[in-house]
Amino acid sequence: MKIAVVIPARYGSSRFAGKVLAQDTGKYLVQHTYERALCAQSVNQVLVATDDERVFEACGEFGAACVMTSVEHKSGTDRIAEAVSGMDVDIVVNLQADEPEINADYIDRVAGLLAADPTAQMATLLAPFENSADVANPNIVKCITDSTGRAIYFSRSVIPYDRQNGGVGAVALYRRHLGIYAYRKDFLMAYTAMKPSFLEQTEKLEQLRAIENGYTILTATVEKAWDGVDTEEQYRAFVRRMRQNAKGKI
Repeated sequence: MKIAVVIPARYGSSRFAGKVLAQDTGKYLVQHTYERALCAQSVNQVLVATDDERVFEACGEFGAACVMTSVEHKSGTDRIAEAVSGMDVDIVVNLQADEPEINADYIDRVAGLLAADPTAQMATLLAPFENSADVANPNIVKCITDSTGRAIYFSRSVIPYDRQNGGVGAVALYRRHLGIYAYRKDFLMAYTAMKPSFLEQTEKLEQLRAIENGYTILTATVEKAWDGVDTEEQYRAFVRRMRQNAKGKI
């Protein structure tokens, strides 16, 4: 079974323009993510997909496989679908470019969900919450599953809503969604051809398109969430962690 990780990497970002090429650590942000993906044991290929010549040229500097895609894509998933359309691959992992500290084992974990269950078309990862404030935060997506780990629903709202406790119940019962996906290639091509669904547009959560159209999303819960980089403040914190880690290795 052939598994590819594709990293969609736009230069533009509403909260931190050009973040994928930030290099205060001595490496581009997208380079950190690419190198983490290379550490995944089950992966046959890692590819960056971009619509910007600056990102394409930067990838060439550190030896990353990179393809140019259309500037018209509305999502990273659409960009990935174009990138893999001509590839001989069975499972495609969507890894965001701003995830420089992802545990490579998690990449293997999400791809392995599809490898182990030929009836499923899509998979993703969840993690425990650490506090009730994060459960209530609409910027952090929640997921509920059935007893076998198949996703029932994703929401920015508190799900399940604990009526007895006025909303948020015991924190240990909740699961946050992590922004990594695995798709079967044929499903990915069909999925990106579907029109955006009502639930997807309402919650602004693309994965709801699959659920609303009757497809299965497998999930697995990993030990902890990792820190993505959405803002300049989060990037500065990442740089501090990298420098601290480097000192610890001396």
